[in-house]
Amino acid sequence: MALLPFLKRKDTPPSPTGAMSQFLNGYSIEVMPRTAEKVEDFKAILPKGTRVYIAHIEGTPIEDVVRTAARLARDGFPVMPHFPARIIKSRDELADWIARYQGEAGVNQGLLLGGGVTTPAGEFDSSMQMIETGLFDRAGFTRLHVAGHPEGNKDIAGGEATLVEALKWKQKFSERTAAKMAITTQFCFEAGPVIDWANGLKAAGIDLPVHIGVAGPAKLQTLIKFAIACGVGPSLKVLQKRAMDVTKLLLPYEPTDFLTELAAHKAVTPGFNIEQVHFFPLGGITTNANWATEHGPASARPAAAMNG
Repeated sequence: MALLPFLKRKDTPPSPTGAMSQFLNGYSIEVMPRTAEKVEDFKAILPKGTRVYIAHIEGTPIEDVVRTAARLARDGFPVMPHFPARIIKSRDELADWIARYQGEAGVNQGLLLGGGVTTPAGEFDSSMQMIETGLFDRAGFTRLHVAGHPEGNKDIAGGEATLVEALKWKQKFSERTAAKMAITTQFCFEAGPVIDWANGLKAAGIDLPVHIGVAGPAKLQTLIKFAIACGVGPSLKVLQKRAMDVTKLLLPYEPTDFLTELAAHKAVTPGFNIEQVHFFPLGGITTNANWATEHGPASARPAAAMNG
């Protein structure tokens, strides 16, 4: 007997639009102190509970990053500062950063990464070395994220094999720590290779959840500049192809196609390990946040808008 039109089978996948809306629920976003200063009120643009990463670029005083973390924490957002191994001079400095973040902003989570610096400033060269100090465990961090590179990382000697072995080490560490762990990735622009990479991790025994890096809406020229600087790999051709189309050259890039394809795959693939979206707001924090609100679920509107 045919189903009545208003009844829907439980295994019917959501529409592409519905799948992407679900996929965007609980997204995180990255800021820097200087870009955060341009936002008058984060509560007006971000959903309540949005995790906000704070990028720490070489040369940025720790005081500026801690001040940004404290501001966001006061506004009620979970804050996840970066701990870039190669710009931290010593174990004592790492302990000082942790103490400052906890004392002034109540931080209990962090993104641990090598950092985009060729020559280490001190004793740390990798996130694994920082983890091995035990400082995050003793400070009671409840969540530790590590970096992932779906298209490789030109700064890592040994290529993909080295990256996979490092993630296997972090997988084993996750099994003996109380802190929740996840992989937060560099942004890219092509869904197929990202799906293959994520599946490859599972095949290698790495089942840490993945928070996929996504470049937010921005001018095409801006994205190409950042993509080259950040070492984005083969998926850069998506932008280059778009740049050759005169009808699209002046239009801002939006991650709609990329996210729609990933969301559709997740909707029909139980156990797919990409868990959340992490935005790099390369075209501006407010622009990115407004786009996510427009395409995300109605239940995830900014807190200020919900109260208005």
